[in-house]
Amino acid sequence: MSNPHVMVLAGEASGDAHAAEFIEQLKCLQADIRFSGMGGQSMRSAGVELDYDSSNIAVVGLVEVIRHWGEIKRAMAIIRQAMEQNRPDLLILVDYPEFNLKMAAHARELGIRVLFYISPQVWAWRPKRIHKIGRLIDHMAVIFKFEAEYYRRANIPVSFVGNPLVGKVITTAGPDEIHSRLGIETGIQLVGLFPGSRNNEIRNLLPLLFETAIELKKQKPDLRFVMPVANSLDFDTIKDECLNSGIDILLTRDDIYDVISCCDAIISCSGTVTLEIALLKIPMCIIYKVSWLSYQIMSRLINIPYIGLVNIVAGRQIVQEFVQDRATVNNISKEILKILDQKQYATELKQGLCEVKSNLGDGCGSENMARLVLSFINK
Repeated sequence: MSNPHVMVLAGEASGDAHAAEFIEQLKCLQADIRFSGMGGQSMRSAGVELDYDSSNIAVVGLVEVIRHWGEIKRAMAIIRQAMEQNRPDLLILVDYPEFNLKMAAHARELGIRVLFYISPQVWAWRPKRIHKIGRLIDHMAVIFKFEAEYYRRANIPVSFVGNPLVGKVITTAGPDEIHSRLGIETGIQLVGLFPGSRNNEIRNLLPLLFETAIELKKQKPDLRFVMPVANSLDFDTIKDECLNSGIDILLTRDDIYDVISCCDAIISCSGTVTLEIALLKIPMCIIYKVSWLSYQIMSRLINIPYIGLVNIVAGRQIVQEFVQDRATVNNISKEILKILDQKQYATELKQGLCEVKSNLGDGCGSENMARLVLSFINK
């Protein structure tokens, strides 16, 4: 009997990282499993034979997807062919729903079982998709408690495995030591600039972050800035843009949780990183910008009041969101100055962020997911 073969498809950086984590856990439980699929550097490092590198199609926004549609179609063709030629015992889809549900349909035609990990946001927009999802998959693994009820009501098999970030988001040292390691004098206020992990996020948000940093520096000349650069981005390109901005920004690629923990405030793109910041209880604001047309379409489809996962998970607004036209230098800088200057306000934000962790599970998300996968393999 041949070794079990699992195909894993992840379309962007956070999905790539989450997939790599449960794959590593799965290897500890059963070492003879072969992995192939689509992903990035994290999955490659975890031993996955990549049929396609997903960094080429990691885009956000409807217009941006249209611009990259030729490459996305090429990726679909490659994955379909790989699925046909190397029939996996199980297909695991990680987030990236528009692409992955098409791959689920093809797997259905081939008689391949499908496990979806990290649910599409049916609670945020296009809720009727849940019925299509139910027809295309065998099981849904969700990472937020509130999501499981949506699938139970639709009679779709579901497991709440917990968020893989809980238990993973830890620091290696205290703020003073991290400041010293970064070459920042103790007592100096530090603001984190988190532009995202996708190239189109960088295009949309980096100029805004530079302008905001310049404004903050006018108000507080001693203020320092730090920017983590995701592995999916070209470090040298970001470095050149920072140098051209005229503002001194410390760039780093390592120990992102240490960097988060020593910040006094953070300006962050919307996405998974906001949960990481919340788990370390660092006050933040969330920014989000896409093309005008993408926003016009998406704003008519979304049926929840927030875009930030922190606020969605808490069920209320904890941190300020500056979306599209509200994402201005004036609005963002005023909020960051309020966090830096008003201790009571910063304390209230930290208390609110404590609510988030209680809704994310027991800290064994990747291990729970690995055990769920193993139950499918050994059925």
